[in-house]
Amino acid sequence: MDSKPDFEVGIIGGGPAGAAIAGYLAKAGISCVVFEREIFPRHHVGESFVPSSTRVFKDLGFLEKMEANGFVHKLGAVWTTAASSIWSNLGERNVKPKSYIHGWEEELFDVSTLDDTANVTSAPIRFDEREQAGINQRYTYHVDRAKFDLLFLQHANELGATVYEGISVKDVDFSNTFPAIKFSMGKNQKEFAVKVKMVVDASGRRTVLGNKLKLKVNDTVFDQYAVHTWFEDYPREAADVSSNKDKGDYIFVHFLPLTNSWVWQIPITETVTSIGVVTQKKNFIESKGAHDRFFWDCVKSRPEIYDALKQAKQVRPFTEEADYSYAMKQICGDRFILLGDAARFVDPIFSSGVSIALNGARFATQDIISAIENNNFSKESFAYYERTLRNGTRNWYDFISLYYRLNVLFTVFINDKRYRLDILKLLQGDVWDEIEPEVLIKMREIVSQVEANPNHVWHKLLGSLTSNSFVPQF
Repeated sequence: MDSKPDFEVGIIGGGPAGAAIAGYLAKAGISCVVFEREIFPRHHVGESFVPSSTRVFKDLGFLEKMEANGFVHKLGAVWTTAASSIWSNLGERNVKPKSYIHGWEEELFDVSTLDDTANVTSAPIRFDEREQAGINQRYTYHVDRAKFDLLFLQHANELGATVYEGISVKDVDFSNTFPAIKFSMGKNQKEFAVKVKMVVDASGRRTVLGNKLKLKVNDTVFDQYAVHTWFEDYPREAADVSSNKDKGDYIFVHFLPLTNSWVWQIPITETVTSIGVVTQKKNFIESKGAHDRFFWDCVKSRPEIYDALKQAKQVRPFTEEADYSYAMKQICGDRFILLGDAARFVDPIFSSGVSIALNGARFATQDIISAIENNNFSKESFAYYERTLRNGTRNWYDFISLYYRLNVLFTVFINDKRYRLDILKLLQGDVWDEIEPEVLIKMREIVSQVEANPNHVWHKLLGSLTSNSFVPQF
């Protein structure tokens, strides 16, 4: 017979997912331990949040620390594309957006919301245009993840979670009643084990349990690759073609005239900006270049961004992220759940990663508390978490798939007042309460109509993903 476990819950990973669930469990009086491989602070990608994250910070009493540490307020988002790329694709360089829209299926878009200048090339949106349940502030945050992750993990510790850093989990043994989390430490790397009632894998893209249990499935649609760095004194309005130049604290997503490729622009401080190029991995492989050269070659396709970056100072070396879109065949089982990036990672176009991690922790906590109270840690005990997480991530996935297929047409779609607030709901991270949001159905209908007609005026502007990609892959 197994002896008494050392902790009720063992958590692998101390990033946002691990720290959030540790905080929730500790507040509920549940003994939990976090094993984090790194020594914080450490640099990490994923620097821009969506408003739904705020609810978790509020639950855990962390909002005050977010404000006290001066993280940049994120008021909204802007998508841009070069006007020349639109008209060159259409073969009509001198025609204005509204006049070009007239003469084709006007019912697809409300053309009264468009002007004759640059709305097709810029789509700004503010989070405070729509009230969000449980959120009482009009902004979310951009963060230096090294600083944020350290503060958030420390906060979980202050709430009562036991936290160990510099501990790399080697294995989890499920052969006995209580799972044993195995790790090594010290100069001689002596092996130790901690017994727990259940395990939460929040190990991020290392996917400890996903690899061990052979649950991981690579995403064949979003086989993306990213190269990113930080710049000092980059003029953030360089590619803002709108008439309103007050968006320095927004996140910018700049379309590139390369298949399924884009640039992120995220303010980290008043003077430091994170810039990253995201493209399909095949584009990088075909370029046969070093990642720094590939970065600059991609950015050159938007000359206004390239010229501005060349005047700024690069303050960090280039970092690459590869092979990061995947799913799991299952996200929970007897005595375990997968959380955050350890459960699912989708293309980062809408900054959904941290939000999924934080809200996943919120949902999982309910099932874990019930499992402990009922002493029932079977897979069925985590049904609410599994159902909610799969539904929300499917909505994110479908939204991202449609976004890539729409390509630059997204900038028209988001400016249509009939759909604007429904899209904003998704951008706010409100993806958990509907099986399939109506706006996604409408977007799919519009894409399919344009896709089916090679003579459609917008057909050449569609991205390379097809409507077949909208079928759930996992």
